[in-house]
Amino acid sequence: MPAYVGFYAARLEMPWVRSLKEKRALVRPVIERIRARFPVSAARLDGLDAHGWEAVGFVVIGNEAGWVEEVLTQVAAFLRAGGEYAVRAEQIEVVRWDTDALPPGF
Repeated sequence: MPAYVGFYAARLEMPWVRSLKEKRALVRPVIERIRARFPVSAARLDGLDAHGWEAVGFVVIGNEAGWVEEVLTQVAAFLRAGGEYAVRAEQIEVVRWDTDALPPGF
């Protein structure tokens, strides 16, 4: 039986931000709202020490590719609408993983 792993990454830009504390105050709440609303794991991926931008990523796994892609599409729309930042680059990828490759009894 196949499993599908979906990944969504986005670069958020906020050039007006002057401190890391101010940036965290913009990014952290929207990530927490996404985690609460959607069945995804989330991480701050890059730009943690930069004031004006940050990369964030979200992952979901399921047994239907369409459902995985739909969840990530909804996350992307929520992220674009959810904060005082601009989404400058984003990518969604869904990969099929064959669970038959697992060892017996796993």
